[in-house]
Amino acid sequence: MSWVEARFPRLAASGWQVTSAAARAYNCIAWAAGVTDRWWWPSPHPHAYWPEGVPLAESLEAFTQAFRSLGYAPTDDARLEVGADRVAIYVGSDGVVTHAARQLQNGKWTSKLGRDVDIEHALDGLDGSEYGRVACVLRRVRSRT
Repeated sequence: MSWVEARFPRLAASGWQVTSAAARAYNCIAWAAGVTDRWWWPSPHPHAYWPEGVPLAESLEAFTQAFRSLGYAPTDDARLEVGADRVAIYVGSDGVVTHAARQLQNGKWTSKLGRDVDIEHALDGLDGSEYGRVACVLRRVRSRT
């Protein structure tokens, strides 16, 4: 998929692969939250979901609050940790949130690219003009059920 590497030039050097076909039901924020049946975005649009009580803003603070509602807390460590889940939030040069990725149990990261495919990639593989850079990593302890 040459369009992916054209939009995200760092992917080629870091290694990546498509892990699922395009789907319109969910976006990167929902995918990072582990949801595949609805679109997560801070919008009053009736088809968009956003956690109750979290500001409808495309700010890092609002997205951090949204993931806090799922049990995540900010961390300085993006390394794989057995028994913990991690989410990374990307922001553009203007500070507006552009993307989120979720860490897999193999240490790589997974992302939904807009309405298109899901991919497995290195954390910095999406850094660049399209999504900006990782501004925040969040961690939660996985429940033992």
